[in-house]
Amino acid sequence: MIDIRQALVIALGSIKSAKLRSALTTLGIIIGVAAVVANVSLGASFNQYFTDELGSLGSNFIIIYSQDVNIFYDAQLEVIKNTPGVVGASAFNQQTAAVTYLSSTRQIDVQGVSAAAQEISNLHVESGSFLTDKDRYVAVLGKDVAEEKFDRNVPVKNYVDITFRRNDGTTVTRKFRVKGVLAGEDNTFVQGGPDRDVSIYIPIQTMNDILDVDDYSGFSAKTANAESVRSVSEEVDRRLARNLGVPARDLDNEDAKPYRIFNQADILEQLDMLSNSLTILITIIALVALLVGSIGIMNIMLVTVTERTKEIGLLKSLGYARYDILTLFMLESIVVGVIGGILGTLLGMAGSFIVETYLNIPRIFPMYLIFLGFFISVIVGLVAGVYPASRAASLNPVEALRHE
Repeated sequence: MIDIRQALVIALGSIKSAKLRSALTTLGIIIGVAAVVANVSLGASFNQYFTDELGSLGSNFIIIYSQDVNIFYDAQLEVIKNTPGVVGASAFNQQTAAVTYLSSTRQIDVQGVSAAAQEISNLHVESGSFLTDKDRYVAVLGKDVAEEKFDRNVPVKNYVDITFRRNDGTTVTRKFRVKGVLAGEDNTFVQGGPDRDVSIYIPIQTMNDILDVDDYSGFSAKTANAESVRSVSEEVDRRLARNLGVPARDLDNEDAKPYRIFNQADILEQLDMLSNSLTILITIIALVALLVGSIGIMNIMLVTVTERTKEIGLLKSLGYARYDILTLFMLESIVVGVIGGILGTLLGMAGSFIVETYLNIPRIFPMYLIFLGFFISVIVGLVAGVYPASRAASLNPVEALRHE
């Protein structure tokens, strides 16, 4: 029986004897393994990115948007606040208004919110402080509004004039003192509502008084933990539907309800589905590259068998059994696959690191990917070498020695 160490030396010698051919054969495995490793790493990074970005919008949040005017009032807000599992709720209104600072006017999204919105929406104040429920004509500016919109800084304690348009077409202008400036948020990729960096927040009651309305555009709510957000959201949906006269049979019919409701779990599920679909698609492409690489290994091994026919006959005449010849060629095929797997894994690690750095997403490389790359390369080499090795082991020693 042939010694594995001896067989490995022979296999490496065969590979070295045709360096260019072996390198080109290995290239297919390198590309395939690198694509699989990089893709899985990027998939994990994007999943973490989506989770982090969604978390920056708020913790365990539920958002309810009205689809018509005169739908949501204080009564509906109380329904949400009294729903088991809800630990905080805030009404909101929003309008794009003309904002003037030192004779410069810009169209900016103005949101009327309560003090609870800070915790629910995870709003971080960089300077000054956030709104309280006792505030009247004060405003909290998004970072871009305070630093870029007016081509100059708008410091805390300065004043801005905001011009609102009422439903009857008339306009009302009020002066607001800047109470705070929000910290910058890099979350526009997954944000469903207006970008907080280019928004202004004012007390909801002040906004309603100016607009001469008493209804709300929607509500935001927070649950105690992430595990309960879906069940609490469903309970809020049931209670709101009942309160607004929506029949129980139409609860699952979104077109029958005058509002839309979504939560953190729903968005994460959709993002996971998108990420998984992209991962599967790119993985299939990578597997095609691996298939091409395995065909390359099989092809080079068949050529090697042909070139070494006389050598095989000599080995058999010296007493090497069929199993020994099979082992020799299988090992050579596996070595080619392993070399490609090691280089492919390193290339995949480097590629994913570069892409993750460029896109500014979390750099995640699970250690199991190293074993995955090695395992794939061994399997590819093993499968690709079966037929050539079997063919070599089946050669008749007499005919092999006569081969020209």
